[in-house]
Amino acid sequence: MPLPVITAEEMRAWEASTWESGIAPAEVIERVGRVLAAELMRRTRSGDRILVVAGPGNNGADAKACVRFLSDRQVGVVDATEPVSATGQLQDELSEPPDWIVDGVFGIGLNRPLDQAWAGLVDTLNRFRSFRVSIDVPSGLDATTGAVLGTAVQADETWTLGAPKTGLTVPTASAFTGRVRLFPDIGLRGRPRASGGLLWSVPGDFVGFPPRRPVDGHKGTFGHVTLLVGSQGYHGAAVLAARGALRARPGLTTLIVQPEILAVVAAQLSAPMVRSWTANLRLPENATSVVIGPGLAAKDLPVPFRDLASRTWREHEGAVLADASALDWLPPRSGLSSTLRVVTPHPGEAADMLDTTVKKVLADRVGSLREISRRLGNAWVVLKGFQTLVGRAEGPVWVNPTGNPGLGQGGTGDVLAGFLGGLLAQSRLAAMPERTLAYAVWEHGAAADRLEEASRNWSAEELNAEVGR
Repeated sequence: MPLPVITAEEMRAWEASTWESGIAPAEVIERVGRVLAAELMRRTRSGDRILVVAGPGNNGADAKACVRFLSDRQVGVVDATEPVSATGQLQDELSEPPDWIVDGVFGIGLNRPLDQAWAGLVDTLNRFRSFRVSIDVPSGLDATTGAVLGTAVQADETWTLGAPKTGLTVPTASAFTGRVRLFPDIGLRGRPRASGGLLWSVPGDFVGFPPRRPVDGHKGTFGHVTLLVGSQGYHGAAVLAARGALRARPGLTTLIVQPEILAVVAAQLSAPMVRSWTANLRLPENATSVVIGPGLAAKDLPVPFRDLASRTWREHEGAVLADASALDWLPPRSGLSSTLRVVTPHPGEAADMLDTTVKKVLADRVGSLREISRRLGNAWVVLKGFQTLVGRAEGPVWVNPTGNPGLGQGGTGDVLAGFLGGLLAQSRLAAMPERTLAYAVWEHGAAADRLEEASRNWSAEELNAEVGR
């Protein structure tokens, strides 16, 4: 079950209800210490040097609690209850930095700018060449708004506790949070109450998903995805999208490409059917989902082809997904639509769809997502980027924590579009679009994470082979 993204105030209320239930704060602090230490032990090696910087509050107590559970590591502790002396200790370490630094100076309680002495301590932490981990939130970052309170620790990763904090989902905070990892099981009672409508995907959300296929299933059971993709100079996108669709295992896959690239696309694919677009072409009658967009960037695409794409968006009874160039061709709708429609813009494309700037989209990603959805008749929106969002005009918006900067290369979005289309071709999955979309985005990012752990030079082709594994 996804966890709500909460404010600092909501986190404190959750803690207070836990203490009222009879659980002592010390019990939770010890649990946090064990959880943090277990992750440090998993990520480090025998003999690695770990420097724990513990501040005056509960965040510092959490940091100190992990120390006694670290074995076979060289562990140092800086007591940062007084900033000037702590800064002096840190400066002594700069010449021979530890392998890891654990930032436990300030947590969610910080709500005012750091004074000069504390800012000096944070700036010294940022000078280390060590791998920096912040507990709960980077010290100096407002947990609710994501604002930098003068200065903040620039963490490589943030290990947030219990539930994700709203400030960690703000795009401008990413330069300080690094990768956000959630550690939910810290001994708090029940679930937090949240008002913002954001849900954070967790691995358990997708255990056993997609559901097991029926034993009497056949090609007709699992649908027919049709992809309107590929133009001169962009045939690779068509191939990647097709292979992404195959990873979802639909019953049938058909590609419709521009005539000039038919041969080169067909030569690279064995399972899909590949057809050439003609002015009188009709989509397969049994098409249960349609993907439009990957590789359609050529300037001279025929007007009738664009008309086919727009007509398909308006009239097709199955799922339709628009990506990339096709986002410019969508006719706006008024009112709610009963058909399943999905768009997958990145922030630049979202800005074009809303006739605004990327900066404004990033300043209010949820609002931008909901406005795009409203303009398109309550379509589902996958707003791509760091912590991709999935949602529509009303209802919850899912925040996806998987993925890494390796996805910032041509072709990875084509893989996602195809994978989504292949899933939505299957009636059982199309009947639960929210979970299916959230799963696809999660798995796409998780596949990239698995590749990143194994190698630093993976490609979109390797991502295709990893998705759904």
